[in-house]
Amino acid sequence: MTPNTNKTKTSFLRQNSGKDTALQSVFWMLVSCVALSVLAGLGRLLGQYEVNAFQTVFCRLFFAFLVMLPMVMHLGFKNVATVQIKIYLIRTLSGIVAMWTWFYAVTLIPIGEQTALSFLAPLFTTVGAAFLLRETVRARRWAAIIIGFIGALIIIRPGIIEVSIGHWISILSAIAMGCSALAIKKLTSRDNPLIIVFISHIIMMPMALIPALLVWEWHVPEVWFILIATGPFAVIGHFTLAKAFSLADASFVVGVDYARLPFAVMFGWILFGELTDIWTWIGASVIFVSSFYVIQREMRAKKTANKKRALMIEKG
Repeated sequence: MTPNTNKTKTSFLRQNSGKDTALQSVFWMLVSCVALSVLAGLGRLLGQYEVNAFQTVFCRLFFAFLVMLPMVMHLGFKNVATVQIKIYLIRTLSGIVAMWTWFYAVTLIPIGEQTALSFLAPLFTTVGAAFLLRETVRARRWAAIIIGFIGALIIIRPGIIEVSIGHWISILSAIAMGCSALAIKKLTSRDNPLIIVFISHIIMMPMALIPALLVWEWHVPEVWFILIATGPFAVIGHFTLAKAFSLADASFVVGVDYARLPFAVMFGWILFGELTDIWTWIGASVIFVSSFYVIQREMRAKKTANKKRALMIEKG
C-alpha cells in the first residue's frame, strides 16, 4: 500500500468519524429537546393542579438528586470536591431563580411562547460576559443581541396585545438562565459536568426547601406521580444536552436546539389544546438566528485565540 493510499484512507476515516459524531450529537440533542419539552408540559400540568412553583422546584431538585446519586456513587464521592465555591453560589442562586420563574411562567402562558422566549438566554449570557467578565463584544454581536430582543418584542407585541405577567416572568427566567450559563462556563474549566450538577443540587435543595415548606401541600397520588417524573426528565434533558455538546461544536448543537419549539408546541397542543400563533414562530426564529450568530462568533473567536496560543507555545 502506497503512502498516498494511506493518507487517503486516513482522511476518509476522519471525515466519516466527524460525520458519525455529528449524527450522534443530533440524536442526543433531539432526546434533550423532547425531555425538556416534556418537563415544560409537566410543569404546566402541575399548574393546572394548582401546585405552587416553589414546591414543584424543590421536588424537581430532590427527585433529580435521587436519580444522579447512583451515578455519583459510581464515580466516587472522593471526586465531589471543588475550589470554586464562590462561583457555585452564584450559579446556584441564578439557577434556582431561573427554575422558580421558569416553572411559574409555564403555568401562565402557552408552552410554545415560554420556550420561544427561553431562546433569549444565550443573548443575556453574552451581555453578562461583556459587563461582568469584561469580554470583548464587537459591534456585530451587539447588533445580533438587539435583533434578538426585537424577536422577543414580536412575540409579546406590547401595545398591540395585552402583555401578561407570564411573558415578563419568562424573560426574567431567560436572564437568570443566562447568568447561570455564565457561571457554568467558568466552572467547566476545572470541574466535571456531573460534579457541577451534583454540587449545585446539594446547595440548591436547602435553598428551595424553605419557600417550598411555606406553601407545601399533600396532593393526590397522580400529582405526586407528575412531581416525581420531573426529576428523571430534568436529568435526561440536561445529561443528553451535555452529551451533545461533548460530541460537536456549540454552534452546531445550538442549531438543533431550535427543535425544542416544535416539540413544545406539539405537547402544548396534545395536552392542553394550545395553538401557537404565527408571531411566536416569527419572533422565535429571529431570536434563534441572532443567538446562533452570537454563539458562532464566540466559537470562532475561541478557535482563533487557541491557534494564537498554540503558535506562541511552538515559538517558545
